[in-house]
Amino acid sequence: MDTEGAPAPRHLPGHIAAALARAGERSDSAGQPWAGRDLSGEGNSLHQFDADDGAADPGVEAAIAALASGEAGGECGAGTEEAVFASLATARVFVPVVASLAEGAIGAHGFAEDKEADMALVTLTAPDGRKALPVFTSVARLEAWHAEARPVAVFAPRAALSAVSEGAELLVIDPGADVTFVLRRPAVWALAQQRPWTPSYRDASLAEVVSEAIEDLEPVRAARLEPGKGVATRDRAGRVVPGGGPGPELRIVLELAPGLPADALREMVTELNGRLAGSERFAEAVDSIEISLRAFGD
Repeated sequence: MDTEGAPAPRHLPGHIAAALARAGERSDSAGQPWAGRDLSGEGNSLHQFDADDGAADPGVEAAIAALASGEAGGECGAGTEEAVFASLATARVFVPVVASLAEGAIGAHGFAEDKEADMALVTLTAPDGRKALPVFTSVARLEAWHAEARPVAVFAPRAALSAVSEGAELLVIDPGADVTFVLRRPAVWALAQQRPWTPSYRDASLAEVVSEAIEDLEPVRAARLEPGKGVATRDRAGRVVPGGGPGPELRIVLELAPGLPADALREMVTELNGRLAGSERFAEAVDSIEISLRAFGD
Protein backbone atom coordinates (compact mmCIF):
# COMPACT_ATOMS: atom_id res chain seq x y z
CA MET A 1 0.00 0.00 0.00
CA ASP A 2 1.38 3.35 -1.00
CA THR A 3 1.58 5.72 1.99
CA GLU A 4 3.61 8.47 0.37
CA GLY A 5 2.13 11.86 1.21
CA ALA A 6 -0.20 10.48 3.92
CA PRO A 7 -0.55 12.74 6.98
CA ALA A 8 1.30 11.78 10.15
CA PRO A 9 -0.85 9.87 12.66
CA ARG A 10 -2.59 12.11 15.24
CA HIS A 11 -2.50 11.19 18.93
CA LEU A 12 -5.17 11.96 21.47
CA PRO A 13 -4.25 14.24 24.37
CA GLY A 14 -2.98 12.17 27.26
CA HIS A 15 -5.80 12.98 29.70
CA ILE A 16 -8.41 11.98 27.13
CA ALA A 17 -6.57 8.76 26.31
CA ALA A 18 -6.44 7.90 29.98
CA ALA A 19 -10.17 8.56 30.39
CA LEU A 20 -10.98 6.40 27.37
CA ALA A 21 -8.78 3.62 28.71
CA ARG A 22 -10.95 3.56 31.82
CA ALA A 23 -14.18 3.40 29.81
CA GLY A 24 -16.13 0.24 30.36
CA GLU A 25 -14.75 -0.41 33.81
CA ARG A 26 -17.19 -1.58 36.48
CA SER A 27 -16.49 1.28 38.87
CA ASP A 28 -15.98 5.01 38.66
CA SER A 29 -12.66 6.81 39.17
CA ALA A 30 -13.22 6.77 42.93
CA GLY A 31 -13.65 2.99 42.96
CA GLN A 32 -17.41 3.09 43.57
CA PRO A 33 -19.28 0.38 41.57
CA TRP A 34 -21.76 1.47 38.92
CA ALA A 35 -23.94 -1.57 39.55
CA GLY A 36 -27.08 -0.94 41.56
CA ARG A 37 -27.10 2.83 41.15
CA ASP A 38 -30.45 4.49 40.42
CA LEU A 39 -29.80 7.67 38.48
CA SER A 40 -33.38 8.21 37.38
CA GLY A 41 -35.17 11.36 38.45
CA GLU A 42 -38.21 9.85 40.15
CA GLY A 43 -37.60 9.13 43.80
CA ASN A 44 -34.03 10.44 43.66
CA SER A 45 -33.46 13.43 45.94
CA LEU A 46 -30.53 14.49 43.76
CA HIS A 47 -33.02 15.27 41.01
CA GLN A 48 -35.52 17.22 43.08
CA PHE A 49 -35.17 20.16 40.71
CA ASP A 50 -35.13 18.22 37.43
CA ALA A 51 -37.70 20.47 35.76
CA ASP A 52 -36.18 23.70 37.13
CA ASP A 53 -35.50 26.29 34.42
CA GLY A 54 -33.10 28.30 36.59
CA ALA A 55 -35.32 31.39 36.73
CA ALA A 56 -35.86 33.42 39.88
CA ASP A 57 -38.70 32.50 42.21
CA PRO A 58 -41.62 34.84 41.37
CA GLY A 59 -42.47 35.36 45.04
CA VAL A 60 -38.95 36.46 45.94
CA GLU A 61 -38.77 38.69 42.86
CA ALA A 62 -42.03 40.39 43.81
CA ALA A 63 -41.04 40.86 47.48
CA ILE A 64 -37.67 42.43 46.62
CA ALA A 65 -39.24 44.61 43.91
CA ALA A 66 -41.86 45.88 46.38
CA LEU A 67 -39.15 46.68 48.93
CA ALA A 68 -37.03 48.48 46.35
CA SER A 69 -40.00 50.54 45.17
CA GLY A 70 -40.87 51.60 48.72
CA GLU A 71 -44.37 50.14 48.48
CA ALA A 72 -44.72 49.36 52.17
CA GLY A 73 -47.96 47.60 52.99
CA GLY A 74 -48.11 47.87 56.76
CA GLU A 75 -45.73 46.71 59.45
CA CYS A 76 -45.24 43.21 58.05
CA GLY A 77 -46.91 43.53 54.62
CA ALA A 78 -45.42 43.97 51.17
CA GLY A 79 -42.37 46.17 50.85
CA THR A 80 -40.80 45.10 54.15
CA GLU A 81 -37.85 42.97 55.18
CA GLU A 82 -40.30 40.51 56.74
CA ALA A 83 -42.01 40.05 53.37
CA VAL A 84 -38.71 39.22 51.69
CA PHE A 85 -37.89 36.76 54.46
CA ALA A 86 -41.32 35.13 54.16
CA SER A 87 -40.89 34.72 50.40
CA LEU A 88 -37.56 32.95 50.93
CA ALA A 89 -39.06 30.45 53.39
CA THR A 90 -40.37 28.27 50.53
CA ALA A 91 -38.18 29.45 47.64
CA ARG A 92 -35.57 27.58 45.65
CA VAL A 93 -32.26 29.40 45.37
CA PHE A 94 -28.81 28.61 43.98
CA VAL A 95 -25.67 28.28 46.06
CA PRO A 96 -22.36 28.69 44.19
CA VAL A 97 -19.73 25.99 44.60
CA VAL A 98 -16.29 25.62 43.02
CA ALA A 99 -14.20 22.50 42.51
CA SER A 100 -10.85 22.28 44.26
CA LEU A 101 -8.38 19.42 43.85
CA ALA A 102 -7.93 17.71 47.19
CA GLU A 103 -5.59 14.94 46.06
CA GLY A 104 -3.83 14.23 42.75
CA ALA A 105 -1.99 11.16 41.52
CA ILE A 106 -0.36 9.62 38.48
CA GLY A 107 -2.74 7.27 36.71
CA ALA A 108 -2.10 3.87 35.17
CA HIS A 109 -1.20 5.51 31.85
CA GLY A 110 1.34 7.92 33.29
CA PHE A 111 -0.78 11.07 33.34
CA ALA A 112 -1.84 13.22 36.27
CA GLU A 113 -5.41 12.50 37.29
CA ASP A 114 -7.79 14.01 39.82
CA LYS A 115 -8.24 11.28 42.41
CA GLU A 116 -10.30 13.49 44.74
CA ALA A 117 -11.98 16.80 44.05
CA ASP A 118 -13.82 18.71 46.74
CA MET A 119 -16.75 20.98 46.00
CA ALA A 120 -16.36 24.05 48.18
CA LEU A 121 -18.94 26.71 48.95
CA VAL A 122 -18.00 30.20 47.85
CA THR A 123 -18.00 32.63 50.77
CA LEU A 124 -17.57 36.38 51.08
CA THR A 125 -16.11 38.70 53.71
CA ALA A 126 -18.46 41.47 54.83
CA PRO A 127 -17.14 45.02 55.44
CA ASP A 128 -17.09 44.31 59.19
CA GLY A 129 -14.98 41.17 58.67
CA ARG A 130 -17.72 38.59 59.14
CA LYS A 131 -18.16 35.63 56.82
CA ALA A 132 -21.11 35.76 54.44
CA LEU A 133 -22.63 33.17 52.09
CA PRO A 134 -23.75 34.39 48.66
CA VAL A 135 -27.04 32.95 47.38
CA PHE A 136 -28.66 33.61 44.03
CA THR A 137 -32.27 33.63 42.95
CA SER A 138 -31.41 32.59 39.37
CA VAL A 139 -28.69 30.76 37.47
CA ALA A 140 -28.17 33.78 35.21
CA ARG A 141 -27.34 36.04 38.17
CA LEU A 142 -24.93 33.48 39.60
CA GLU A 143 -23.14 33.06 36.27
CA ALA A 144 -22.89 36.82 35.81
CA TRP A 145 -21.26 37.08 39.24
CA HIS A 146 -18.86 34.12 39.02
CA ALA A 147 -18.50 32.41 35.65
CA GLU A 148 -16.60 29.41 37.04
CA ALA A 149 -18.93 28.63 39.93
CA ARG A 150 -21.46 25.83 39.62
CA PRO A 151 -25.04 26.47 40.71
CA VAL A 152 -26.48 24.05 43.25
CA ALA A 153 -30.24 24.31 43.61
CA VAL A 154 -31.50 24.14 47.20
CA PHE A 155 -34.40 25.50 49.19
CA ALA A 156 -33.47 28.73 50.95
CA PRO A 157 -33.74 27.25 54.48
CA ARG A 158 -31.16 24.65 53.45
CA ALA A 159 -28.88 27.42 52.20
CA ALA A 160 -29.27 29.19 55.55
CA LEU A 161 -28.39 25.96 57.35
CA SER A 162 -25.27 25.67 55.19
CA ALA A 163 -24.35 29.24 56.11
CA VAL A 164 -24.64 28.46 59.81
CA SER A 165 -22.54 25.30 59.43
CA GLU A 166 -19.87 27.31 57.58
CA GLY A 167 -19.77 29.93 60.32
CA ALA A 168 -21.30 32.58 58.05
CA GLU A 169 -23.52 35.08 59.87
CA LEU A 170 -24.91 36.79 56.78
CA LEU A 171 -26.77 35.49 53.73
CA VAL A 172 -26.23 37.77 50.72
CA ILE A 173 -29.02 37.44 48.15
CA ASP A 174 -27.97 38.21 44.56
CA PRO A 175 -24.65 40.05 45.04
CA GLY A 176 -23.89 42.14 41.98
CA ALA A 177 -27.53 42.27 40.85
CA ASP A 178 -29.65 45.41 40.54
CA VAL A 179 -30.79 44.87 44.14
CA THR A 180 -28.72 42.93 46.67
CA PHE A 181 -30.51 41.91 49.87
CA VAL A 182 -28.66 40.85 53.03
CA LEU A 183 -30.20 38.61 55.66
CA ARG A 184 -28.53 39.34 58.99
CA ARG A 185 -27.64 36.70 61.60
CA PRO A 186 -30.99 36.50 63.47
CA ALA A 187 -32.87 36.11 60.18
CA VAL A 188 -30.36 33.53 58.90
CA TRP A 189 -30.82 31.47 62.06
CA ALA A 190 -34.61 31.75 61.85
CA LEU A 191 -34.61 30.69 58.19
CA ALA A 192 -32.36 27.73 58.96
CA GLN A 193 -34.77 26.64 61.70
CA GLN A 194 -37.80 27.34 59.46
CA ARG A 195 -39.46 29.61 61.98
CA PRO A 196 -40.88 33.15 61.67
CA TRP A 197 -38.67 36.21 62.00
CA THR A 198 -39.38 39.77 63.05
CA PRO A 199 -36.71 42.47 62.64
CA SER A 200 -35.43 43.70 65.97
CA TYR A 201 -36.60 47.25 65.32
CA ARG A 202 -40.20 45.96 65.12
CA ASP A 203 -39.99 43.43 67.97
CA ALA A 204 -42.18 44.48 70.91
CA SER A 205 -40.55 41.89 73.18
CA LEU A 206 -37.19 43.61 72.70
CA ALA A 207 -38.71 46.95 73.62
CA GLU A 208 -39.64 45.33 76.93
CA VAL A 209 -36.07 44.05 77.40
CA VAL A 210 -34.69 47.55 76.85
CA SER A 211 -37.25 49.06 79.22
CA GLU A 212 -36.17 46.66 81.96
CA ALA A 213 -32.49 47.40 81.28
CA ILE A 214 -32.92 51.16 81.80
CA GLU A 215 -35.15 50.94 84.87
CA ASP A 216 -32.59 52.14 87.42
CA LEU A 217 -30.31 54.11 85.09
CA GLU A 218 -30.92 57.51 86.64
CA PRO A 219 -30.08 59.75 83.65
CA VAL A 220 -32.40 57.88 81.26
CA ARG A 221 -35.95 59.20 81.06
CA ALA A 222 -37.21 57.07 78.13
CA ALA A 223 -36.07 54.77 75.36
CA ARG A 224 -37.44 53.69 72.00
CA LEU A 225 -36.38 51.38 69.19
CA GLU A 226 -35.91 52.49 65.58
CA PRO A 227 -34.38 51.01 62.41
CA GLY A 228 -30.63 51.56 62.44
CA LYS A 229 -28.69 53.23 59.65
CA GLY A 230 -27.54 49.81 58.40
CA VAL A 231 -31.06 48.62 57.54
CA ALA A 232 -31.23 50.61 54.31
CA THR A 233 -29.03 49.86 51.32
CA ARG A 234 -28.72 51.14 47.75
CA ASP A 235 -29.46 49.48 44.46
CA ARG A 236 -27.06 49.46 41.54
CA ALA A 237 -28.39 52.82 40.35
CA GLY A 238 -27.77 54.39 43.74
CA ARG A 239 -31.40 54.58 44.86
CA VAL A 240 -32.08 53.96 48.54
CA VAL A 241 -33.74 50.62 49.35
CA PRO A 242 -35.38 50.65 52.82
CA GLY A 243 -34.14 47.21 53.83
CA GLY A 244 -31.62 44.52 53.08
CA GLY A 245 -28.59 46.35 54.44
CA PRO A 246 -25.94 44.47 56.47
CA GLY A 247 -26.45 46.42 59.71
CA PRO A 248 -26.38 47.88 62.31
CA GLU A 249 -30.10 47.25 62.15
CA LEU A 250 -31.26 48.52 65.54
CA ARG A 251 -31.02 52.03 66.93
CA ILE A 252 -31.83 52.54 70.61
CA VAL A 253 -32.76 56.16 71.22
CA LEU A 254 -32.22 57.20 74.83
CA GLU A 255 -33.82 60.39 76.09
CA LEU A 256 -31.68 61.78 78.91
CA ALA A 257 -31.85 64.41 81.58
CA PRO A 258 -29.99 67.53 80.37
CA GLY A 259 -26.61 68.65 81.60
CA LEU A 260 -24.89 65.29 82.10
CA PRO A 261 -21.07 65.34 81.85
CA ALA A 262 -19.39 63.28 79.13
CA ASP A 263 -17.85 60.81 81.61
CA ALA A 264 -21.27 60.04 83.11
CA LEU A 265 -22.72 59.47 79.64
CA ARG A 266 -19.95 57.04 78.70
CA GLU A 267 -20.40 55.09 81.93
CA MET A 268 -24.14 54.91 81.41
CA VAL A 269 -23.81 53.60 77.82
CA THR A 270 -21.23 51.03 78.92
CA GLU A 271 -23.52 49.83 81.70
CA LEU A 272 -26.49 49.57 79.34
CA ASN A 273 -24.47 47.63 76.75
CA GLY A 274 -23.42 45.18 79.44
CA ARG A 275 -26.98 44.63 80.61
CA LEU A 276 -28.26 44.05 77.08
CA ALA A 277 -25.41 41.69 76.27
CA GLY A 278 -26.41 39.63 79.31
CA SER A 279 -29.94 39.15 77.95
CA GLU A 280 -30.20 35.88 76.02
CA ARG A 281 -33.30 37.09 74.22
CA PHE A 282 -31.63 40.33 73.13
CA ALA A 283 -28.42 38.61 72.01
CA GLU A 284 -30.39 36.10 69.93
CA ALA A 285 -32.64 38.63 68.22
CA VAL A 286 -30.28 41.55 67.60
CA ASP A 287 -27.42 41.47 65.13
CA SER A 288 -25.91 44.88 65.83
CA ILE A 289 -26.97 48.13 67.51
CA GLU A 290 -26.27 51.81 67.65
CA ILE A 291 -27.21 54.03 70.59
CA SER A 292 -28.44 57.58 70.04
CA LEU A 293 -28.49 60.05 72.93
CA ARG A 294 -30.98 62.89 72.98
CA ALA A 295 -32.07 65.44 75.54
CA PHE A 296 -35.41 64.56 77.10
CA GLY A 297 -38.25 66.30 75.27
CA ASP A 298 -36.39 66.85 71.98
